[in-house]
Amino acid sequence: MLAVFSGAVVEVPAELVAAGSRTPSPKTRAAELVNRFLGGNEPAVSMQLGDLGSLAYSHTNQALLRPRSFAAKDEIFCLFEGVLDNLGRLSQQYGLSKGANEVLLVIEAYKTLRDRAPYPVSFMLSQLTGSYAFVLFDKSTSSLLVASDPEGKVPLFWGITADGCVAFSDDIDMLKASCGKSLASFPQGCFYSNALGGLKCYENPKNKVTAVPANEEEICGATFKVEGSTFLTALGSI
Repeated sequence: MLAVFSGAVVEVPAELVAAGSRTPSPKTRAAELVNRFLGGNEPAVSMQLGDLGSLAYSHTNQALLRPRSFAAKDEIFCLFEGVLDNLGRLSQQYGLSKGANEVLLVIEAYKTLRDRAPYPVSFMLSQLTGSYAFVLFDKSTSSLLVASDPEGKVPLFWGITADGCVAFSDDIDMLKASCGKSLASFPQGCFYSNALGGLKCYENPKNKVTAVPANEEEICGATFKVEGSTFLTALGSI
């Protein structure tokens, strides 16, 4: 899966900018990244979100236990990869039919959070049990929510293209060709929200998430660590 957003949506992570500047490497523009994804993952589906960004996905070469799905409802668009172990219980909780899948559940949970619930996004994410990563964009408010499960069972990476867009994908090789060293694993157990202050750990949302520069020989330019945690939330090397 691939999601690319302009600087109008995502504040470019300073740590990834610094990593790319420290070790300059070839990059491409966002449009070329999207075209390369579509050409290399046929059949694939893409959606343009005006000047704000693009979403694309394909079932090509997907892992058996990490299926990819996409849904759009009420101007909310979501890419989801993985499975939720408690999908049935959460579907009942949110009033969904038995045939609802993970991506529809995430959209409904987000809508409840946005429109009616008094609880924070970290509570919504803590309810999800399983292996997953997702990218959700609410076009009505230009709000972006990206999350990865606490154990990072579904790989997710993010990086900065040559024209300053931020891209999210499960394919590190594809991102590397467009983002160079301005690339990192998205930290497990964390979420990014442009409406809620950027990158946070949803198990410890008050703890700051900081970047750790990677060694020159490593593919990614930085890793991320939750302050107060004894473990890195992203792989130091791939």
